[in-house]
Amino acid sequence: MKRAILLLAIMPCLYDQVAAQAKLVEKITRQGHELVIPYEKYVLPNGLTLVVHEDHSDPIVQVDVTYHVGSAREQIGKSGFAHFFEHMMFQGSDHVKDEEHFKMVTDAGGTLNGSTNRDRTNYYETVPSNQLEKMLWLEADRMGFLLDAVTQQKFEIQRATVKNERGQNYDNRPYGLMAEVAARNLYPYGHPYSWLTIGYIEDLNRVDVNDLKNFFLRWYGPNNATVTVGGDVKTAEVVKLVEKYFGSIPKGPAVEKVVVPPVVLEKDRYVSYTDNYIRLPLLNIVFPTVPNYHKDMAALTCLAQLLGGGNSSILYQQLVKSQQALQANVYSQLFELAGEFTIRVIPMPGKTLADMEKLVRASLDSFEKRGVTDEDIEKFKGYTEAQYINGLQSVSGKVFQLAAFQTLAGNPNMIGTLLKMTSTVTKEDVMRVYNQYIKGKHAVIVSVLPKGQESVIAAADNYEIDKTHYTAPDYGYTGLKYTKATDKFDRSKRPGNGANPVVKVPAFWRKDLPNKIKCIGAENNELPTVTLIISIPGGHLLQANDTARVGLASLFADMMNEDTKNYTAEQMAIELDKLGSTIEVTSSRDAIVFTVEALKKNIDKTLALLQERLFNPKFTEATFNRIQRQTLESLKQSKTRPAVVADDVIAAVNYGATHIFGMNEYGTESSIRNITLKDIEYYYNNYLAANNTKVVVVGDIKQHEILPKLAFLNKLPNKKIELPVVPAKPKEVDKSRIYLVDIPRAAQTEFRISHVTGLKYDATGEYYKTGLMNFALGGGFNGRVNINLREDKGWTYGARTNFNGDEYTGDFIFSSGIKADATDSALAEVMKELKAYAANGIKEEELVFMKNAIGQRDALRYETGTQKAGFIQRMLQFNLPANYVDQQLKILKNITKPEIDALAKKYIQPDKLNMVLVGDKARILPGLQKSGYEIVELNTDGKPVDGMKKGF
Repeated sequence: MKRAILLLAIMPCLYDQVAAQAKLVEKITRQGHELVIPYEKYVLPNGLTLVVHEDHSDPIVQVDVTYHVGSAREQIGKSGFAHFFEHMMFQGSDHVKDEEHFKMVTDAGGTLNGSTNRDRTNYYETVPSNQLEKMLWLEADRMGFLLDAVTQQKFEIQRATVKNERGQNYDNRPYGLMAEVAARNLYPYGHPYSWLTIGYIEDLNRVDVNDLKNFFLRWYGPNNATVTVGGDVKTAEVVKLVEKYFGSIPKGPAVEKVVVPPVVLEKDRYVSYTDNYIRLPLLNIVFPTVPNYHKDMAALTCLAQLLGGGNSSILYQQLVKSQQALQANVYSQLFELAGEFTIRVIPMPGKTLADMEKLVRASLDSFEKRGVTDEDIEKFKGYTEAQYINGLQSVSGKVFQLAAFQTLAGNPNMIGTLLKMTSTVTKEDVMRVYNQYIKGKHAVIVSVLPKGQESVIAAADNYEIDKTHYTAPDYGYTGLKYTKATDKFDRSKRPGNGANPVVKVPAFWRKDLPNKIKCIGAENNELPTVTLIISIPGGHLLQANDTARVGLASLFADMMNEDTKNYTAEQMAIELDKLGSTIEVTSSRDAIVFTVEALKKNIDKTLALLQERLFNPKFTEATFNRIQRQTLESLKQSKTRPAVVADDVIAAVNYGATHIFGMNEYGTESSIRNITLKDIEYYYNNYLAANNTKVVVVGDIKQHEILPKLAFLNKLPNKKIELPVVPAKPKEVDKSRIYLVDIPRAAQTEFRISHVTGLKYDATGEYYKTGLMNFALGGGFNGRVNINLREDKGWTYGARTNFNGDEYTGDFIFSSGIKADATDSALAEVMKELKAYAANGIKEEELVFMKNAIGQRDALRYETGTQKAGFIQRMLQFNLPANYVDQQLKILKNITKPEIDALAKKYIQPDKLNMVLVGDKARILPGLQKSGYEIVELNTDGKPVDGMKKGF
C-alpha cells in the first residue's frame, strides 16, 4: 500500500513564503501488524534530509546525522580521511570547546559516538528526551561552524589517536590485516574499496590539516547529510528545531553518485602475508558479487547461511565436525558499490591451506549435488524474520536503519523491500546465484601465514597489482570556500533542558516455584518477542576444590549445545532457525546459563526444544573429543592475543596461581586434557538441580501465560548445589611492581594495573559509592586518564578505570592499549593520575558533572528487552528491594566531596598495585628499567620465565 504524502503540488505558496521551511515529502504509517518503522521525511531548501520517527514507549531520543561520505570518497595517497575526520568532528566548533561535546552529552545523561565505513559516516547521541534541542544545536554547530576550531595541535593529537586505533584493531590483532590484503587485491588499483576505512599509516603521516579542511568543505554540506531523530518526540517540534539550527547552513557542493564498473577477475588471484600474532594459518576466499539492495541480496545471504552459517551448514559438517578445521564460516556482505562473498577457514594443526582449499571446493561440489531444500528456505526465512524484528527493539536500532536506508537507497522504508526479498526467495534463486557468482568463478585467495610456517600456503602468489591505469578522480576540491551561516538568533547561547522526563523502572513480578526455583519477569509488548534466562548454580566456581579440571563447566556447556537423544545438533539448529529462535548454553563464574530468544508466536515450540536440550543430552565420545580439541586450539590461539593475555595474567597475579578466580574460566591446556567424558556425565548427573535456580522472563508475555509453560522445570532434581567458599581477598600486595609479558613485535603495550579490593557488589552500599567515586578518574570518556592519555597525548585509543564486584569479591583496574614507544611515559602518567586522585580526591566541578551524568542516565537503562532482563536479573541475583534505584538516586544526590575523597584514598592505593604490561620487551624494557619499579618477567600463562631473577 502506498502511504507517501507528496506536498510539492499541495503547498507551493506556503513553501515559497518561508525560505527555510522544511518540505514534507513522505509519511509512512503502520497498517495492521506489518513490520514497518513509521516516519515522516522532510527536505530543507539547503538540501538537508530530515527523517522523524515517533516512539513514546520510553523517555529517550536519538539524534543521528549521517553524511554520505566514507572511504569510498577518498583516493590513492589520501586514504583514511573520512575516518580521520570522524575524530576531528569531536574536537569542538565555534560555540563548543575542545572535549566539550562528549562532556555535554555525558552531563545530560546520554551516550554518543560516531562511525565510518566505506559508504557513510554517522554521528549520534542517545539522551533523555528533554535534551533534544541541545543535541540538535550541537550537531548543527559542527556541521556549520567547525573549521575555525580545527587547529594544528588538535590535528596532531587525533592523528596519533587514529594511528593507535589502527595499531589496536589491525596491526596488533591476529589476522588483523587480512581484510586489507584481500581488498587491495580484489579491487582494481584506485578503486575506492581497495583500501580499508582506517587508511594506511603512510597516508596518515602525509596528510596535513588543510587536506582535512578541504575534505570537510567538499563532503560535509547539508545537501550530503540526513538528520534522523527518533524517540519520545513530537514531529512538528523536531521540524521547527531542525529548521532553526540547520536551515541557514549553506548548501555544499553538489554530490554525484559514485559509479564504478563491476569487479572482474581474469583468474584466481593467490596472495599471502605473514602474521606475527598467530599460530594457525587462515584461508580467506573472496568472490566479487553485487551492490547492496540488489535483487539477489536475499538469495546470496541464504546461500551463505547454507554453506557456512552455523553447525547445520555444509562447511561445518564437512570441515569442522570432521576435525579438519577449527573454524569455517561464510559471509555475504553487500556495500553501495560492490559485494563480497567470503569463505574463511582456520585449519586444525597439521593441515595446510592447500588442503583447506581442496576441502572447500569439494564441499561446494557436494552442495551442488545436494541442492537447496524446502527446509533450507524455511529455515532462512524464519531466522531472517527474527533478525529484522529483534533489530527494532531500541530507538537506536530503528534510527540507524532509517538513516542507512535513506543515505544509501534514498528510501527510509527499505525494510519492507528487504522483507519482501526474504519472503519471496526460492530454491531456484539460491542455486541461480550460486551458479552466477560462485561456481567456476574466480576469487581472491588470501593465505595468512604464521611466522615460520610459510610452507602451509594455499598456492604461490601469482598476482601483482597493476598501477598503470589509475587516474586520480577530480572530486572538486579546487576553490572551495568556507561560508558560515547567518542567523537571526544567537548560536552561542546554549539551549537549556526541557522538562525532566519521568523515568519508571520496569514493572515486574516475582514468583517462587514449589521446588525452590526463583522466577522474576517483566512484560514488554513493544515487539512480539520473549527472552528467557535460566541460571542453574554451578559454573567455574565449582572447580575451586579441583583446579586440575578447571574449565569443566565451560566444556560441559559446549557439550550441552550438541546432540540430544532425539535431535542431532544440526537438526536442532535447523528447527530453531525455522522458528526464528535461539537456545544457547553457556557457563559463568557461578552458573550454567540457558538463554532463549523466541518470537511469541513460537514460544511453545521453542520451549519444547529447550526441554529436549535440558533433559535429553546425548554425550558421545566423538563429540567430546572434537570439542576438547577445539578448546585446546582456541586456548593456544588466545596466547597470541595481547589483550587476552593481559586479562588472564592480571587475574593470575591478583589472585594467585591456585585461586579459582586467578584461572581462566575456559581452563588451561593441561586442565582441559585432564577432563574426560565421564567428568561431563558426572557434572550433568550431579550439578543440574532446581534449588536456587533463577529464571528471568522478559517480553510480550504475561505472568499467567508463561508460568504454566515453565512447569517442565519441576523435573529438575530438588537438591541444593553447595558452591565452594573462596577468600574474597586472597593476598595483599606489598608494593607496586611491574609484571612484564613479552609479545615480540607488538605495536602496542596492553596495560592492566590492578589490585583486589575484596569489595563485593552492594547496590546501595560502599560498592555503589566507589562507582560514583571512579567516574571522574576513568569511568567515562571525560575521565582523567582518558583525557590525559588519548585526548592530550594521543597515545591510546581509549583508557578506563573500573571497580568490579560480585557476590564473591571485587577489584580495581586500569586498562588500556598504548603505543609501544610511549609505554614508560604512559606508565608515569597513569601513576601520576592515580596518586593525585588518591591524595586530593575529586574536584567540585567533577562532582557536579558526575551527579548530572549519572542522575539523568536512567532514561536509557531500561529500553530494550535485554536491558530489562539485566535489570530484573540483578534484582533476583542480589535480592534487591523494589525501590533500590530510588535509594541509589538519593545516595547520588547527597554524596559529598569528603565522602568521595575518603573512598579514593581507601581504594585506589597507588603504592600497592600489580602492573601487568604485555608488549614487545625489546622496545619497552629500557624505558621501564628507569621507572624505579621492580620488574618481574612472566610468560603468557602468568608464570615466571625460567631462569629469571626477580628483577632485571
